[in-house]
Amino acid sequence: MDLEVKRALKNYLFEVLTDNKRDLFEKNIENRTRHLTVVLEDIFQPHNASAVLRSADLFGVQDVHIIENKNQYNINPDVVVGSNKWINLYQYNQLENNTLDCIKSLREKGYIIAATTPYNKDINLEEMPVHHKTAFLFGTELTGLSEIALQHSDVFVKIPMYGFTESFNISVSAALTMYSFSQRMRRNNILWQLTEEEKIDIQIQWAKNTIKEVELIINRFMDTL
Repeated sequence: MDLEVKRALKNYLFEVLTDNKRDLFEKNIENRTRHLTVVLEDIFQPHNASAVLRSADLFGVQDVHIIENKNQYNINPDVVVGSNKWINLYQYNQLENNTLDCIKSLREKGYIIAATTPYNKDINLEEMPVHHKTAFLFGTELTGLSEIALQHSDVFVKIPMYGFTESFNISVSAALTMYSFSQRMRRNNILWQLTEEEKIDIQIQWAKNTIKEVELIINRFMDTL
């Protein structure tokens, strides 16, 4: 489907939406980004993984990548509060080593791979440059990122801590990371926004997730072409 047809489909679907929902879609799409993305490797606690999705939506992060090597990813509806309808969720679970598959895919899209871990050669989160597309990797609650993830990361990032506890909860770590990076990203003169076609594609998907019997409406639109 070319861009003009996509634009026409979006407008057709938007006619079905309420004024409030249409205004929200138009407002929120301008703050969505793929300059920053989040990767969760083998997160096994559903409430933590779901909280990350909720934070991603609230910080305007459009894509979340889920690696399932040992643990299957499950959404907790009481925590996610419908936020999974507004983001793109990519799951890697088809290969023997899904971590490498995910990292390879992200590198092909131009991302720097940043492992979040207290490491000897890491940098503080607020010192992480924002001018490159960056994928932040988060590991399991107990053991952190796998050795393969660490070996194939470009940089190690840590969140400064001043207490006795060893680490933040995974959902808190992800939220702090997205907040710090996205705030600094938006203040800098860099191209962090979506392309026009990305905006239209996402708005079409949002409409599909909102409108009842949407396939009938899309078929009606296609008949007009």
